[in-house]
Amino acid sequence: MEYKFASTEELLGFLNEELLSGAEAASILEISTARLGQLVKDGKLKVAKEQPKMFLKSMLLEKKDELELLRKKYRPYEDLK
Repeated sequence: MEYKFASTEELLGFLNEELLSGAEAASILEISTARLGQLVKDGKLKVAKEQPKMFLKSMLLEKKDELELLRKKYRPYEDLK
C-alpha cells in the first residue's frame, strides 16, 4: 500500500488516526500485551515503529478478523456462553 500526502497537516492527521500504541493494539485485538509481543516476535504482526512499538490501525483490523476466525475454530465453546 502506498500513501501520498499533499501537506504536513494531512500527514499528521493520518498518523494521528492510524498509528496506535501497543496497549491500544492489544485492546483492539482483544489480547494481552504479552500475546501482542509474541505475535510480533513470531512475525505474524508487523510494527510500524519499533521503539516504542506503534502499529497501523488498518493492519490491526485485518489481524483482528484473522484472530476472530481462529478463536471460533479452536475455541468453539466460547460461543456457547
